[in-house]
Amino acid sequence: MSEDRSLEDLEEQILSLKQLNERNGLDLEQEIAQLQEKLSQALEEKDKDVSDWERVKLARRPDRPTTREYLEFMMDDFYELHGDRVLGDDKALIGGLARFEGRTIVAIGQQKGGDAEESKRCNFGMPRPEGYRKAKRLMGLAEQFDFPLVSFVDTPGAYPGKESEQHNIGGTIARCIAKMMTVEIPTVALIVGEGGSGGAVAIAAADRVLIMENAIYSVISPEGCSSILWKSDEKAEEAAQALKLTAPNVVELGVADELVEEGPQGAHEDFETAASNLQGALSRNLNDLLSEERDNLAEKRRERYLSLGRYRHIDRDEFNPALE
Repeated sequence: MSEDRSLEDLEEQILSLKQLNERNGLDLEQEIAQLQEKLSQALEEKDKDVSDWERVKLARRPDRPTTREYLEFMMDDFYELHGDRVLGDDKALIGGLARFEGRTIVAIGQQKGGDAEESKRCNFGMPRPEGYRKAKRLMGLAEQFDFPLVSFVDTPGAYPGKESEQHNIGGTIARCIAKMMTVEIPTVALIVGEGGSGGAVAIAAADRVLIMENAIYSVISPEGCSSILWKSDEKAEEAAQALKLTAPNVVELGVADELVEEGPQGAHEDFETAASNLQGALSRNLNDLLSEERDNLAEKRRERYLSLGRYRHIDRDEFNPALE
């Protein structure tokens, strides 16, 4: 019997006992609790065996919670602001004022959409230049009124079409990153799905970066990496492993500060658990940042990102002979 079949059988047994309990008034709570504990342990064991490529597929699931869903769950109120004041409003990047645990913040994030129609309207979470100009405008608003900035990262990358290039997508992303690096306010980035390329970094250059357990964060997609290195996208699975793009790897490398657990069933199956864990992590990190001196935030942020990937040359004498 396959592992997935065993998990389904446990779920069916739990459901049957719950129905018996409700229908016949039997005291089956102990038996239900034991089966639920067994299911939880089985799911945890299964989760340990998830490959990097499987996590890529989890991050891309169409039923994975979106930025708007997290905003509705975590924020007491969200007042959306529109437009970049140049070309128009990009629905792939949403943002506005929100109340988080009684405090006014500015929230921005990529929005992939839900059903096919909404996904198309949101350009599948791939912002155009007007989206990043909107994000930059909202960063300035947050700094002007001294509101903390929270960003939700979930994009395969910025839209690479001809229109985007004509409107200077590269320069717009660069200015957006520069703005986020220099604002004198606390900033927290939450990577909730895909964190792809500069399109993700544009709103993720924060004081604290938190990443969901089944999210990914990388300079390039596995397919793109495979196409460059192997001249074909058929090696995407190998590329995913080499890129170290999964949450545990990203935290280990110091690119993200904290891994946020989604629960044994994942955010797409148990949204409330995942969102509650994310809310708790955001609250803790934001409160830590609010207790720091504001004058040092931008300088510490600058040093953080300059230090990523830093290396030095060492002489042979510095090698540990035991490792040779």
